[in-house]
Amino acid sequence: MRTLVLILWLMIASVSVWADKPNLLFIMVDDLGKEWIGSYGGENIETPNIDKLAADGMSFDNAWCMPQCTPTRVTLLTGQYPFRHGWTNHWDVPRWGAGAHFDPSMNPCFPLVLREAGYKTAAAGKWQIDDFRIEPNAMHEAGFDRWCMWTGYETGNKPSGNRYADPYIATNGESKTHQGKYGPDVYSDFLVDFMREHKDEPMFLYYPMALTHSPYDPTPDVPNPKNKQEAFAAMVHYTDKLLGKLVSELETLGIRDKTYIVFTTDNGTGGVTNKRIGQSVRGAKMRMVEAGTAMPFIVTGPGIKAGSTNDALMDFSDLAPTFADLAGTSMPDKHEIDGKSFAPLLQGKADDSPRNWILSMGGKPAKLRDGRVVPTDSYDERVLRDKRFKVWVNGQGEIEKLYDMQNDPWEKTNLLAVPHETPEQTAAIAKFKSILATFPAEDAAPAYEANPAQPWDRKK
Repeated sequence: MRTLVLILWLMIASVSVWADKPNLLFIMVDDLGKEWIGSYGGENIETPNIDKLAADGMSFDNAWCMPQCTPTRVTLLTGQYPFRHGWTNHWDVPRWGAGAHFDPSMNPCFPLVLREAGYKTAAAGKWQIDDFRIEPNAMHEAGFDRWCMWTGYETGNKPSGNRYADPYIATNGESKTHQGKYGPDVYSDFLVDFMREHKDEPMFLYYPMALTHSPYDPTPDVPNPKNKQEAFAAMVHYTDKLLGKLVSELETLGIRDKTYIVFTTDNGTGGVTNKRIGQSVRGAKMRMVEAGTAMPFIVTGPGIKAGSTNDALMDFSDLAPTFADLAGTSMPDKHEIDGKSFAPLLQGKADDSPRNWILSMGGKPAKLRDGRVVPTDSYDERVLRDKRFKVWVNGQGEIEKLYDMQNDPWEKTNLLAVPHETPEQTAAIAKFKSILATFPAEDAAPAYEANPAQPWDRKK
């Protein structure tokens, strides 16, 4: 009898502990700027499910990613800036190899932190910072219980280039072509199945979408687009549709009210143009103008005021400590974390983020030196901003541009080229110089235990 009572008590205690832990669904679209989102003023496009998410939650105006794939993805996983984690430039691991990869044994990685805190963890979509041929368990080592990932283009394996039609996908250690399937459907179906299986447990779902990255292929809903612009719009529509599918499933399972949904994108749009708030916006991927770094960022969940917007500053280094905070844990002390948690803002316990400046940096392919991946430059160009001013910093660490973002949001007038500097401008420059002085004089190189040499490795 005592044993039965003890078991029942432990079960009740366990349920109570899990009840305090919210689910976390993080959706990150690939290559999509604000100009393609209706709620952010995008024109000639309909995104009803994204707009509904904005109406139900909080939209950020000043949420900065890094301007390119790899720097963004490693920054959000680690909570560190590229100058610290070393991936200041893009390195397509499945395609270029050279022993490089994201190594959780040498870097902070927040999915590991969440799994250790009791979360069931899953990922679906695009990873591209490991080669699953060499590291079939890379996703598990990064903190995921289960995964369904496009492998990235594996050099020498032509089918692996397919992320959309007939996708080549790694699912828990096995890679294969899903003949006749549409990749984004496979990834989203996987997450739906995971939700159903673990609806009574705390979950972290990471959905780095394959959409809307090139190639601009047909979707199941628009099989014969007339041109690239129409094809891209169709991909945006399908992105919106899949968001609606996941939100609907959370509602069906009765767990949406205990789930934080974060919707964002990894960098600006690729090679297409659209209008936003009356302005023609050229795709700004790899550029540090606002269209390349200031991403749509929408959150719904417990404590968030519906239909709210704010100008709080945050960048992608803040994601790791924020997710850890929401899960009731923290990032490990053994690593220096640049990000700051804005969980109190989401929970209604604060009116602003803890930030008074944010940073973006990174672009171009990395290079090899003595067989190791290293930054292209010893000090990568970067941008910093506060709520009013933004500075551009060159490779010598010098401020070469200053913009008043309140009065010049499209960055048309470099105030350093205009005479009669104001006291506000002088104070802003001094502030940013003091911040720059805290950064390392040289950017770090990526830390990893090199994978074994392969025939397809890039040599230079």
